[in-house]
Amino acid sequence: MFFKNIIGQTALKHRLTQSVREGFVPHARLISGREGTGALPLALAYARYLHCTAREAEDACGTCPSCLKFNKLSHPDLHFVFPIINKKGSKDAFCDDFLPEWRKFIAGTPYANLTDWLESIAAENAQGVIYARESNEITRKLTLKAYESDYKIMIIWLPEKMHETAANKLLKLLEEPPEKTVFLLVSEEPERIITTIRSRTQMLTVPPVAAEDLAHALSEEPNAPEDLDFVVRLANGSYGKAMKIIHAAKENEEHLELFITIMRNSWKKDVLNMKAKADRFASMGREKQKSFLAYAQRMIRENFLYRLHIPEINYMNRSETAFSDNFHPYVSENNVLDFMDELAVAERHIESNVNPRMVFFDLSMKIAVLLKK
Repeated sequence: MFFKNIIGQTALKHRLTQSVREGFVPHARLISGREGTGALPLALAYARYLHCTAREAEDACGTCPSCLKFNKLSHPDLHFVFPIINKKGSKDAFCDDFLPEWRKFIAGTPYANLTDWLESIAAENAQGVIYARESNEITRKLTLKAYESDYKIMIIWLPEKMHETAANKLLKLLEEPPEKTVFLLVSEEPERIITTIRSRTQMLTVPPVAAEDLAHALSEEPNAPEDLDFVVRLANGSYGKAMKIIHAAKENEEHLELFITIMRNSWKKDVLNMKAKADRFASMGREKQKSFLAYAQRMIRENFLYRLHIPEINYMNRSETAFSDNFHPYVSENNVLDFMDELAVAERHIESNVNPRMVFFDLSMKIAVLLKK
């Protein structure tokens, strides 16, 4: 990751490179920002810049031996700590056990979030944690001399996921840091980090990506959406979220088509087609069924807000808006809460493995009543 690869954040990039050029390198920085805004990419680019032996004014050179190692995130003086899970059959997992997967993950998706990371390592329902035992590894690595660089750099991703014991040991290291050591703490929820750690770091807050920068970056994607303004508005300054919206576009179209069909069938009280769509719903698979019901709740909420005629508070694409032009009068103060309740109940039933045909058909019948309310 180079500074030039980071979307927007021009002022922060200049601030970081200038501080290095002026010889101001704090021993600990807390780089915080909402997911998808670029906190981790900034930490990676800053670490590369610090290690680069032929750095330029605003970026690393990309050709020195240090930069070549950074291309694979394998520089011997670069260390990572991040939330992990205990592997099957093991109760003593360390971050280094996941290092190959981690390097591949952040090389391909530096704007991703914790859920993406846990999915990539098949965590299933396990919670990602930085275990207490990791603190001994941090201490061991940082007491060693630097191999090639002036600085040993420790990037800690999501320090708010640290076990209390690990956090307390990190505090001691921050109070008496080993010589030429730089800690880069990358956080999405800095308020959850203990105050004594926050007070010993140089704070750097990453704002949402500016709309124009986000739009420019998305326009250069291979599958750039036609409805770019909608994606930018819905992403709300998060490149990671914007990419998820783009990748989910096909599923979104399918959800809209099913939503329109269920509303029309329910309005007509077309029982035969209700039953046919219940069969289709049952064939979708549980995760897609839950995804559709969440989508339906969003559409009901958006249609209720659409009645206010304030475009700034609506987050629908062109196809959704075109349908809502005619549909929104059927979502009112009289039925909106009942709509949301019934959809939420259906979602809970799906999670509880209730027969999906029964859930969908029952939901269709209830919607038929609500549309006339």
